Amino acid sequence: MIRNLPVKQLEHQGLTIEGYSRAAVQTYWRIPELRLGFDLGAQPWDFMGTSTWFITHTHLDHVAALPVYVARRRMMKMDPPTIYVPEHAVELIQMLLRAVSRLDRGRLPCHLIPVAAGDEIELSKELVVTAHATRHTVPSLGYLVWERRKKLKPQYLDLAGDQIRDLRLSGVEITEERRHPLVGVLGDTEPRGLDDCPEMYLARILIAEMTFVAPAHRKDKIHKHGHMHLDDFVQRRDRFQNELVIATHFSTRYSGHQIRHFVEKTLPDMLDGRLHLWL
Repeated sequence: MIRNLPVKQLEHQGLTIEGYSRAAVQTYWRIPELRLGFDLGAQPWDFMGTSTWFITHTHLDHVAALPVYVARRRMMKMDPPTIYVPEHAVELIQMLLRAVSRLDRGRLPCHLIPVAAGDEIELSKELVVTAHATRHTVPSLGYLVWERRKKLKPQYLDLAGDQIRDLRLSGVEITEERRHPLVGVLGDTEPRGLDDCPEMYLARILIAEMTFVAPAHRKDKIHKHGHMHLDDFVQRRDRFQNELVIATHFSTRYSGHQIRHFVEKTLPDMLDGRLHLWL
C-alpha cells in the first residue's frame, strides 16, 4: 500500500482509531470497523475506500484534501462519497469543487450533506451520529457515534417466550431503543465546546484536541482562539468517564519529547492510564 502520509493506529475494545493530527498541518481520522472518517486535512491513500466522512470545520488543516479525496475516488471508479459538512459551508465547498474541477478538467462527484448542531444522522440500524456545536474561530461541530440496540422493556422481562410473541403479534411495542456513545470526535474547540456536550465525557473513546501544553502559554488567549490547554484537562479530570481519551492536535511549537514531558509532569497518572498522546 502507498504510504503517502503519516498514520498511527490504536485498537480499543474492537474499534481501531487511525489517523494523524497536528495543529495548522493536517487532521484526519478513520474508524474502519464503523466505515467512518472525520476531517480531510489530508488524505492517506488507503483511506480512500472509506466512503462516509464528517467535517468538523473548514480550516484548511481539516478540509484541504476534500477535493483530492473526491477526485481519487472518481479516478479509481468508486461510487461518489458522502461528506457531511457544517451547513454554512455547503455552498462554499460546492464552489471550491467547481473551481478545482475546472482546473483538473475532471468531474468531482460527491454527496455534500449539510449538518447543524442537534442533527441526528442514521447510518444504519445500529449506528447513529449526532452533531454538537463547539466553540472555535469559525462555525464548528463535534460528532458522537452512538451504538443503538432494541431491548425488551423492563415490564416484559419476566414473561415467557410465547407471551412475548403474542404481545408482539398483537401490535404492542415490547422493546425500547437504548443508545451507548462509542466514539466522540471533538474537533477544534475551547473548553466550553466540550462542556456543552456532556455525552462526550461518556463516550467509550474520546478524540479531543490538546493544542497547547506549556505552562507559560496563556489560557485566556488560547481559549479566545478556540483551543484547549493541558490545564483544561486537569481541571476536568473527574468528568472523564471515557475508557480511552486520545489527546491530539498539538501545536507545532512543541516537539514530541516536550509534549510528553509537560503532560506526564502535570498528569503523572495519565488519567489512570486512560490518556493516550497521539504523537
